[in-house]
Amino acid sequence: AFALVAVVAAGCGGTDSSDGAAGEMTDRSTMTTGAPGTVDDTGDEAEGTVADIAARNPDFSTLVEAVKAAGLVETLSGEGPFTVFAPTNDAFAKIPRDQLDSILADEEQLTKILTYHVVPGRVLAADLQPRQNLTTVQGQEVEITVMDGSAMINGANIVATDIKASNGVIHVIDSVLLPGA
Repeated sequence: AFALVAVVAAGCGGTDSSDGAAGEMTDRSTMTTGAPGTVDDTGDEAEGTVADIAARNPDFSTLVEAVKAAGLVETLSGEGPFTVFAPTNDAFAKIPRDQLDSILADEEQLTKILTYHVVPGRVLAADLQPRQNLTTVQGQEVEITVMDGSAMINGANIVATDIKASNGVIHVIDSVLLPGA
C-alpha cells in the first residue's frame, strides 16, 4: 500500500499560504516548521519531509500518531511531491474519543482517512480556484472553495497554507476529513 501511495502521490502540482485566524488567507509561502503562523525569514523551503515537519510540530501530535498507526511514515517521507491537508490536534478532538480510538485501531479505515487528506503533487494556495475538485491519494475527490479570502476543503477551514517541505506542502485544516462510504 505504501508503494502505491508513493507512486500515485508522485504525479501532481503546487500551493500558497493562508492563516485563517480571522477567516482570511494570508501568504505564508515562507512558513516553515514551527506552529502554524510561524514564518521563516529566509524564504527557503523548509528542511525536512512532510512527515518530519509534522513530527516537529506539537499541534500535529495526533496526526503523527495516526500516520504511525497506519504505517504511512515512510510514504510521507518519500519523494512526493504531496499536498497534505493536515488536521490539528483540535480537529481530531472534535471526534469523540471512543470513535477516534476505534479509528486508530483499524489500520485499513485509518489509511483510507489519512490518504483522503493527501493530494498528489504540490498544490499551493495561489493555485486554488474559487471552486474546484481535487482527487486524493485515497481515490475520492475533495471540494475546495475559496471565497472572500477564505478557503475551505469539504467544509473544513484551511487555516494556514503553504508550509513547504522538501517533498511537498502542508495546509492546516480545522476538521478531520472523512471519505464517503
